[in-house]
Amino acid sequence: MEQEVFVPVPAERLRAALADPAQVARAVPGLQQDAGTEPVAGRLKVRVGGHTITYRGALRVSPREDGAYAVEGDATEVRGSGVVKPILTLWLREADAGTTLRFEGTASADGRIAELPSEAVDAAVTRLLNRFAANLAAETAETAETAEAAEAAEAVDADALDDAADHVDAGDAIDDVDDVDDVDESPVPGPVFEAEVSPAGLEDLAGPGEPPAEAAHARRTMIGRSAEEVDHAPPRGRYAPVPAPQTVVPNSTLRWAAPAAALVVASAIVVGRALRRRG
Repeated sequence: MEQEVFVPVPAERLRAALADPAQVARAVPGLQQDAGTEPVAGRLKVRVGGHTITYRGALRVSPREDGAYAVEGDATEVRGSGVVKPILTLWLREADAGTTLRFEGTASADGRIAELPSEAVDAAVTRLLNRFAANLAAETAETAETAEAAEAAEAVDADALDDAADHVDAGDAIDDVDDVDDVDESPVPGPVFEAEVSPAGLEDLAGPGEPPAEAAHARRTMIGRSAEEVDHAPPRGRYAPVPAPQTVVPNSTLRWAAPAAALVVASAIVVGRALRRRG
């Protein structure tokens, strides 16, 4: 048998897919894989004419030294004793905008499929190989998209790391500037201006609105007073000096003078009365 199929996929991608048994298994149309067995092993339903035959078996794909691939398989009918053993050679030939897959080989079969018309068997085999090639091309396209997405994600991560490194370097540079020892942070000497602000100018300094309490008090206390009085008058209000507390110390002389005076007055009264009686 001979069969050629064109797919719009580069040959290098097809070779990578054929080297992966998992992708080969997904490319076999209608294959139901058995758990715990080889990747390309399981149950396969083949429709020949108006009949459906289910086989259980395995398929092996191995590269050859001449660049081709050897495809060998063996399958047994699930509901019968028929056996099918294909032995194929797969060639990959580069073409414009794609690759041509060429299948060559033979197959031995007995059982139910041997009882069916050869034209129906050839059509079933051709359909199976065409679908296998198309599925294999789809597998390579999906794998390529996944790889490109992974590369894009890695590129984004690399850019993010570069930006983070740039920010870190910038922060280190700022720290280096802050750590310079020879920077003179002392104030630069300059001219010193002294200004005398009169109480009347407090309103201008305070800005619009109500003047400060100090300014209002100063204005009230200075109205009607001359400049000389204002200059020599003691400060009042919250700025007036607090007088020192006065302590009254009683004179020690008064402690005995008061009783003595009382005694003198009493004696004078007694003497006066005595003189009046004698007279």
